[in-house]
Amino acid sequence: MNISHLIDHTLLKPDAGYASIVNHCEEAVTHDFYSVCLNPSFVKKAADLLAGTHVKVSTVIGFPFGATLSHVKIYEAMEAVTDGAVELDIVINIGALKSDDWRSVEKELEGIISATPESLHKIIIETCYLKEEEIKKMCSIVLDSGAKYIKTSTGFGPQGAKIKDIKLLKSIAGNKIGIKAAGGIKTLNDVMSCIHAGATRIGTSHGVRIMNEPDQQ
Repeated sequence: MNISHLIDHTLLKPDAGYASIVNHCEEAVTHDFYSVCLNPSFVKKAADLLAGTHVKVSTVIGFPFGATLSHVKIYEAMEAVTDGAVELDIVINIGALKSDDWRSVEKELEGIISATPESLHKIIIETCYLKEEEIKKMCSIVLDSGAKYIKTSTGFGPQGAKIKDIKLLKSIAGNKIGIKAAGGIKTLNDVMSCIHAGATRIGTSHGVRIMNEPDQQ
C-alpha cells in the first residue's frame, strides 16, 4: 500500500503565508501526496504551482465551523472551482443539525453539490459534536447527496478522528462512498489505525513527518 497516495497534505493555519504555500506544494510533489488541502484564498496560487504535476488541489468550504450562510458557501465553492480546486471539503451546518433542522442541512449540500458538479465533494460532519444516532443519520444524508466522501473532522474541534467513529461510518457506508479521517493524525500508526478501521483518505498536516518515519523509508 502506498500511504502517500491516500494523504491530503493539509495546511489550514491562519498565519500561513505565500512562502508556506510554496513550500507545502513542493512537499506534496516530493512525497507524492494525493492532494494539497488549503484555504480558498490560496487555491489559485496552488493550482498554478502544481500545474503539470499529479498533485490535486483541494480546499475547504464553510470552514471551520460550517455556520456560513448557505448562499455564501455555494459562491465560495463555485469560486474555488474557478480558481482550480478539484475537490471540496464542505463543513455541514452543525448548528442546524443540532437543532434537528435536517432539511436545511440536506438543502445546503444539494445546493453546493449541484452548483459544482465537476468537483469531488467531501462532507465534514465534525463527529466530536455528534451523538451516535446523529452520525448515522448524517451518513445517510451524505450517501443520498451525491458526495463521494464523508469526512470525520475539521481538526479545529475538541477532538479529531476517532477509530470508533470511522468504524461506525464504515458500517453504514460500506463501499458506497469513501471515508476521510482527519484531525489529530500525526504518526504512521495513526494512519494505519484509521485505514484498518475503514478510512480511504487521510487528512493531515504531518504528512512529511509520517513519510519520514523509519517504516516508510
